[in-house]
Amino acid sequence: MATIEVKDFTKEFGSVRAVDSISFTVESGEVFGFLGPNGAGKTTTIRSLLGLLEPTAGTATVLGADVHDEDALIEAKRRIGYLPAHLGFDEEATGAEVLDYHESVKGGSRRDELLEIFTPPVERPIREYSTGNKRMLGIVQAFMHDPDLVIMDEPTSGLDPLKQEEFNEFARNECERGKTLFFSSHVLSEVRRVCDRVGILREGELVGLEDVETLLRQGGKRVRLQTTDDARTDLEAIEGALDVQTFAEGVQFIYTGEYNALLRELATHDVREIEISEPPLEDIFMHYYGATDAVESDREVRTDV
Repeated sequence: MATIEVKDFTKEFGSVRAVDSISFTVESGEVFGFLGPNGAGKTTTIRSLLGLLEPTAGTATVLGADVHDEDALIEAKRRIGYLPAHLGFDEEATGAEVLDYHESVKGGSRRDELLEIFTPPVERPIREYSTGNKRMLGIVQAFMHDPDLVIMDEPTSGLDPLKQEEFNEFARNECERGKTLFFSSHVLSEVRRVCDRVGILREGELVGLEDVETLLRQGGKRVRLQTTDDARTDLEAIEGALDVQTFAEGVQFIYTGEYNALLRELATHDVREIEISEPPLEDIFMHYYGATDAVESDREVRTDV
């Protein structure tokens, strides 16, 4: 039995259809990335899997419990950890008091172990916490009862790069222990290092469901060149170049073609400087999945629908 199974799930808010008849499964022991621009429907789906929202149509099961069956879902939640995008801790409580409360409800067998990896200052009140410290406290509470499934919404938002890397390593280790992780993200490096498969949402529709290597291959590379004026015109016409933009000293584009062909073409031009990098997920959405409107490229976590 799949850990999560979503079938023809639809959620409407009045006249707005936030999620439109999506279907997918998440297998046991899998790290599944749920990706999409802000407003795509990720958080709505996550809240529905946890029974916090009622589907308009369709259904889903989580650890075998139907989301329409409140009693079954309550029992399943004993084996689920949840890390929301927006943490609602009592600002006057200390971190230790927050963890004490969660431990009294669901247990805390891994609390001390997790506090050695993620190090929020538990003796201080939450009002004194940085965004990163709040996020680390949230990670501890989500995992400390050793759940079979952990559902996370932007789990590394606010963490410094070192802690992000520690979380990525921790997540892969949890997968090797047989845990199932389901999380939304817009950080490509995180997705690449952690996830086995990804589902892509755009405007409430599931537009992609595939393994990570396929996603990256289809996403291409961002190429930025400093060249002479004559070379810029020729490079704009390279086959496989998308979203070509010129600037004062050169040209940049997303390249989805064969890399050797690109290098052969570049070798015939006066390339003074070159930078090749992974594009942000937003560019993958726009160029591979057919988005027609520009998607903001900021990295702030904002309220999804």
